[in-house]
Amino acid sequence: MKLSRRSFTKGMASAAGLAALGPMGAAHASRDNELNILCWEGYNSDDVLGPFRDAHPDATVRAESGTSDPDMINKLRAGEVNVWDLINVNQPWARYQLYPENLIKPLDKDRFMPYFDNMLEEFQGPYPLSFADNGDLIGMVQRFGPFSFVVNTDKVSVDMAEDQGWKLFLDSAMQNRYGILTYDNWNIMHMCLTGDQDPFKEMDEAGFDKFTETANTIFDGAKLLTDDLVAMNTALINEEIDAYFTGGTYTASPARLDGATNIRGITPNSGPLEGGKGGLVWVELTSAVNNPDPSKLAEDFLEYVQGPEISKAVSFSEGTYNPVAQMGNPDVFNTYDSDELDAIQWDSLPEEMARSAEYSIVASYDKLNELYNAAKRG
Repeated sequence: MKLSRRSFTKGMASAAGLAALGPMGAAHASRDNELNILCWEGYNSDDVLGPFRDAHPDATVRAESGTSDPDMINKLRAGEVNVWDLINVNQPWARYQLYPENLIKPLDKDRFMPYFDNMLEEFQGPYPLSFADNGDLIGMVQRFGPFSFVVNTDKVSVDMAEDQGWKLFLDSAMQNRYGILTYDNWNIMHMCLTGDQDPFKEMDEAGFDKFTETANTIFDGAKLLTDDLVAMNTALINEEIDAYFTGGTYTASPARLDGATNIRGITPNSGPLEGGKGGLVWVELTSAVNNPDPSKLAEDFLEYVQGPEISKAVSFSEGTYNPVAQMGNPDVFNTYDSDELDAIQWDSLPEEMARSAEYSIVASYDKLNELYNAAKRG
């Protein structure tokens, strides 16, 4: 079951990934000289890890890129709380699963709360999902982004796409003119939105029937299905398609940075979510694993990635580019040039965020996943 922002990711672990970790379950002389990070791609890059290793030459710092949030969480459930020191997943999981299951532990508020004051406005207050119900600080935010669909604005105008929203993919004029980026969990959520359904609420049989109808219609009208964002962007640039279903800043940004600024992530003006919102936004949280033999380097690293140069390295890593909450700090923001800001659609980011609801856990996922895969098979 793949329930992540990047359920499409093949999870290519870096050279510093799990395969290189060796028998980490064994006792170590000093875990204060060891740090193991379970994360989404980016945090395991040399640009992020290299300076930290240089600052701690006696420490062994390793990271593994995950394939989905639940897969990473299940590693901890299977006993790997003894292995990992930090876990980096999307926003609902820390509060609703990791912390209640005692898999992560609270962070030092005195040390980390001041960082929220310099974040973008959306994350000041501070960000609610960084906290447990009891008020404990359980994760620090960094990368985020709106995630709905992508168009070639030479073919479909921004105004039309935002106004039509998900109904664009039910328009007969779009038959055989769009692709589906097969990020399955996101597809499921987005197909719910296309059918005016809230994916975060339990569905009855009538709801399942409606979802099936929507899924069949969208798959039947698609020209291209792939989990390769490069292939999808290429098809869009070459005008083989005019839009693709499921995408956003994350997927459009590489093409935009290469100069194809007609490739643009779209957030609908309205939809069936609470407050009439039609888009979704993912936000990553990094939390301290409740390792019984903790490493002091865990919180050191979590503080380290708040800095200007490393925030930028996290933001622009692994060939996809995303805004980070730390861009509210002028010292972070000023590390971006105009082309980089354009690549992450900085011009429309506040408005897109305002039209987006939080990514959360799909309420009827097992049944919807079954119906989705049946429609996908045709």
